Amino acid sequence: MRGLFVNEEVRLRAGWRVLCQFLLNYVGASLLGFLVLAAMAGLSSGAAGQARTPYLTVLFYAGAAVVAVASVWASGRFLDRRPFPGFGLRLDRAWWSDLGFGLLLGALLMTGIFVFQISAGWATVTGSLVAVDGYAFFPAILAPVVLFVCVGFYEELVSRGYQLTNLAEGLNGTRLGPKGAIVLAWALSSSVFAALHLSNPNASALSTFNIFLAGLMLGFGYVLTGQLAIPIGLHTTWNFFQGNVFGFPVSGLDLVGATFLSTRPSGPDLLTGGPFGPEAGLLAPAAMAAGVGLIALRVRRRTGKLALHLPLAESPRKPG
Repeated sequence: MRGLFVNEEVRLRAGWRVLCQFLLNYVGASLLGFLVLAAMAGLSSGAAGQARTPYLTVLFYAGAAVVAVASVWASGRFLDRRPFPGFGLRLDRAWWSDLGFGLLLGALLMTGIFVFQISAGWATVTGSLVAVDGYAFFPAILAPVVLFVCVGFYEELVSRGYQLTNLAEGLNGTRLGPKGAIVLAWALSSSVFAALHLSNPNASALSTFNIFLAGLMLGFGYVLTGQLAIPIGLHTTWNFFQGNVFGFPVSGLDLVGATFLSTRPSGPDLLTGGPFGPEAGLLAPAAMAAGVGLIALRVRRRTGKLALHLPLAESPRKPG
């Protein structure tokens, strides 16, 4: 019975580690959400309170990033016996260079979707430098910058850094071998990532499938390099340009703060994504395929090879 929970290294098995980290993060984020909702309810009666509400939303996401870091650190320290940088955060010069590439790539891919929709007559720009609920554009635009930096960081840390790494390690040693373990862990972590967006407003079967594909795109840089730099950068600007540069909904969610352009969709929902945003349309998979190709070119050019990062599937060294 003990073998069901503990492996030969006397560590909790990978599946249980993933579950424990998920529950730890979920409980912490739920408590944080309760506090933010209470604060919003207390402030909602007056104009000053309404002005603070978007910033409380940003504060929640910043707090969620802190909760995610704490849950991954604690799980790594006490369950994995893996140092925190081992979850894709070895911040050397190459890491920062890849982060810059990821930031540029996310902006480029979403710009491509926007330009295609405008050129096809499927969207119309209705305004510029628009602040939500009448706020001044500056500093309102800073709120989504902070929000999407936090989201890009903590979702990648949890989904790719912790879940994918542990799943790959747990599946290694079976008939799959390290390569098969990484590929299956990549797909499983992307499936969990998609499932976590099922409750978003206007979610559909197509949006869920596309977010699964987005998980594969985001995880591609990680399974090739073992570092979260490309996924974090790509995730951050993909969301920010989608919502607060071009004015599209982001995974069905309303805009926060301000947007450089205000855009009204007019094309078929099947192609544009409708009220969920581009991630629910058929243009998104094309952009993601381009993203995967550009990541492959980047990694091949920087490292001279294109192969899975096999240490992802290895057990961390026991402390000396």
